[in-house]
Amino acid sequence: MAAVELILLQRVEKLGQMGDVVKVKPGYARNFLLPQKKALRANKDNRAKFEQQRAQLEAQNIKRREEAERVAERVIGLSVVIIRQAGESGSLYGSVSARDIAEGATAGGLTINRSQVVLEHPIKTLGLSQVRVSLHPEVSIPVTVNVARSPEEAERQARGERASAEPEEEEQVPTAENIFEGDSPQPN
Repeated sequence: MAAVELILLQRVEKLGQMGDVVKVKPGYARNFLLPQKKALRANKDNRAKFEQQRAQLEAQNIKRREEAERVAERVIGLSVVIIRQAGESGSLYGSVSARDIAEGATAGGLTINRSQVVLEHPIKTLGLSQVRVSLHPEVSIPVTVNVARSPEEAERQARGERASAEPEEEEQVPTAENIFEGDSPQPN
């Protein structure tokens, strides 16, 4: 299929800046860029309309970016705790989704929706992970996601301790030294 020409109304990651005329696949234009009001079809009328409104759109974009930067300064270092069930090896019975992170961030004081959470890969293990939250197309902040089995385990992980639920006792393994000395563990 032929590519569709669009005028971007705001910065779109991996595509272009506001005002750029880009060619994209028809489905991407029809299903994402046009319904989200991120672009206009690049015909003669829309080009003229964009040029008339360009200053106003740029001013609105600057205002939204400054607002997002203020929010980013307030919530820098945000950590989200998510409690999940996991196996002995630390792998989750499922994964942590963008929706879970958005709900945790909202509970932590930053109201975002799941489309603002950028997950490079799904979180499928216990521990600390870094994800990016996009507050504006030009402003994003790192958020630490702490996935644990219990709130106590989350606290231990945040302090940098091991993530196991209970401290494991080391089993004494018989070695040549303690066998010869007669210190080997006695069978019960």
